[in-house]
Amino acid sequence: MKTRAKQATVLGLLAAGLVASALLGTALGTVPIPLGETVRAILSHLPLVGPRLQGSVKETTAMIILVVRLPRVTLAALVGLALGVSGTAFQGLFRNPMADPYLIGVSSGAAAGAALGIALHLETTVATIGAVPLLAFAGATAAVFAVYRLARRGSRVPVTDLLLSGVAVGALLSALVSAVTVFSQRDLRQIVFWLMGGFSGRGWEHVIAAAPYILVGVGILAYHARDLNALLLGEEAAEHLGISVERLKRWLLVATTMATGAAVAASGVIGFVGLVIPHAIRLIVGPDHRLLLPASGLAGAILLILADLVARTLIPPSEIPVGIITALLGGPFFIYLLRRSRRGAGG
Repeated sequence: MKTRAKQATVLGLLAAGLVASALLGTALGTVPIPLGETVRAILSHLPLVGPRLQGSVKETTAMIILVVRLPRVTLAALVGLALGVSGTAFQGLFRNPMADPYLIGVSSGAAAGAALGIALHLETTVATIGAVPLLAFAGATAAVFAVYRLARRGSRVPVTDLLLSGVAVGALLSALVSAVTVFSQRDLRQIVFWLMGGFSGRGWEHVIAAAPYILVGVGILAYHARDLNALLLGEEAAEHLGISVERLKRWLLVATTMATGAAVAASGVIGFVGLVIPHAIRLIVGPDHRLLLPASGLAGAILLILADLVARTLIPPSEIPVGIITALLGGPFFIYLLRRSRRGAGG
């Protein structure tokens, strides 16, 4: 009962923090809008209460809230959710707190696809989604598939081989990105900005395209929370508990690739969220993935909404890539966590 109360308290506080950060992210910007008017603008388009609020919000205010800021905040929350949950799953799979969602080539594959799309000036669109995010998602998926095939030994996929294959494929794809950058000086700025991540110019079409993959991937990972707990005891112990470890690895890889690939395709490469958030939340709630996964997802969503808010309000009208903000916040915080862990271990 005490554990359930703790879970409810932690998740309740994080959910309240998510609502508060989403309201702040929607209300604040180059043109600040009062919180009350922001809430009315959002409610005015809901089925039951909307008709009562029609005409109470200026058209320009509703346009700023509903067309410009709300989709951006929603996408930031989805990307933060994907990175937080995927990072937690990877740290459980590799039994290593230094693992992050980009460990097995997702970011390198997405970067290679996006860089090629930008350099080749492809203008193909599918359901209003441009060639760059489509190629980024395809690159991320292809990179993980290549890593999986390289690491596979018969019917087994040793975690160490998975890690080493990820490093090798990631290095190869990073070299490809560097080559594309060198030979595409005209598009250098656009490629670099995409690699640093951000939500500038994102709209509802990006939310609609990314949400199904992220939500399904996160749902699969949440379903396997108990299996991840067993995996912490080691693969042999998990098999003794009746878990098919190899099948579990495949499901984890599929789910994290769906969630992370869609997130990177929508926002570019945003670092540190999938590394720092699970590490920090684990110190608060412990290693139980039934609580750790949703708590990390909510915390990741809060962090990215606030990071995006800082990115677009710090030096208006210019925007700072969100990846720079998360690195500036995440780097020192991660060093603090490492030093704290070392002191706790008596080092």
